[in-house]
Amino acid sequence: MDIPETSRNARGPEIRAIILDYGEVLCLRPTEKQIRRMADVFGIGIPQFETLYEKNRRAYDRGDLTPDRYWFAFADEPGIRVAADKIPLLRAWDVELWSNTNPLMIAWLEALHQSGLRTALLSNMHADMVAKVRGEFEWMRNFDYAVFSHEVRLAKPEPTIYQHCLEGLGTTARETLFIDDREVNITAARALGLAAIRFASVPQLRAELERLEFRVLPSAREAVSVAPRQL
Repeated sequence: MDIPETSRNARGPEIRAIILDYGEVLCLRPTEKQIRRMADVFGIGIPQFETLYEKNRRAYDRGDLTPDRYWFAFADEPGIRVAADKIPLLRAWDVELWSNTNPLMIAWLEALHQSGLRTALLSNMHADMVAKVRGEFEWMRNFDYAVFSHEVRLAKPEPTIYQHCLEGLGTTARETLFIDDREVNITAARALGLAAIRFASVPQLRAELERLEFRVLPSAREAVSVAPRQL
């Protein structure tokens, strides 16, 4: 994966706040087994499932689509059917896809918070997953602010959601570092003046932070994801 340079001559001592994405940053990638069982509900292969999964995902995460409408939209494609009684199962499995958190990143989040830096979570996330994160993950206490797309009816890479997050943090764009796994979200953040790192792995993140002379670093040891597949 081609990892772009961090933006605009940012240096660690100038950074007062960190904004973290959730999916594939704080959590590990879904396993192939998890994806396949969902694809099997529709009788399709993993590549087609991934395409349909992404097709309306931003609208679903933003709250523009109900869960039923999101999952029934798969059946808008010729030859695909899904029974209504499968929707609760798909919703539950969808939450499981993104519930395997990365212990190294969770530990780094705690270290950031304890260091006195401001911290925020900025995630495109639908209502079922928001309920999971807010209700079950104790490490959420290490965030000073959290922005979920479903709650504010905005989604990355829309500029307004970044501005909303900065306002909640009480920092300016030039004082804030944004970390996300998707290039489109990184590009949008940089356009607003944030420093930004596209996340690919913990060692890669650590190396880029070292180049910034950032004082709080994640562990050099990489957490193992059991599958390289990305949704």
